[in-house]
Amino acid sequence: MELERIRQQLRKPQPLFIGEEQAFRSAVIIPLIQKEDGWHILFEVRSVTMRKQPGDISFPGGQIDDTDASIKDAAIRETEEELGVRREDIQILQELSPLIMSPSFVVYPVVAVIPDESHYRLNPDEVGSTFTIPVDWLLSHEAYRHYVPVKLQPKDDFPYDKIARGRDYKWRSRDMEEWFYEYEGHTVWGLTARILRYVIEQLKKDA
Repeated sequence: MELERIRQQLRKPQPLFIGEEQAFRSAVIIPLIQKEDGWHILFEVRSVTMRKQPGDISFPGGQIDDTDASIKDAAIRETEEELGVRREDIQILQELSPLIMSPSFVVYPVVAVIPDESHYRLNPDEVGSTFTIPVDWLLSHEAYRHYVPVKLQPKDDFPYDKIARGRDYKWRSRDMEEWFYEYEGHTVWGLTARILRYVIEQLKKDA
């Protein structure tokens, strides 16, 4: 292959990160709603009948389908399906940096203004209930952190004979941060808390 051909190939549009095209891709909306005391962020309590993470607290969202025109379109579609709000009543403010949970799982957050709870028709198969936290409260209360040790442990059929030191190879371990917000009996944690904390940190930055 000639150098110019190599140059042309490398100039083609690139994914955001290596492995993005093969990853499980999910889009979520961070929903802002206006109340009498100011702006709130809305959260869902997942239905207890859900196969994955029943009863957990999350943002509206889900897998990006091949039929979705964009990340924003996927986030809007999922919010429509879960909360029952009309697409035209969702006002997108900003797409945020993706949260890469692993090379095979990435979440794309989108901040949007949506109507208040009086407009919702919750999908009972996915959403048990909703609640909100005031943005001003989040700006004045810090999340707390726990560490979860994570260690790679290859299976017995791993090709140890192909790598230096074989079975004596020193796999790196690390501590994974888990953030928690406590508000009126609700605990926001996991990837929802990570995204929430990122949003709040952006709002705290100097203009």
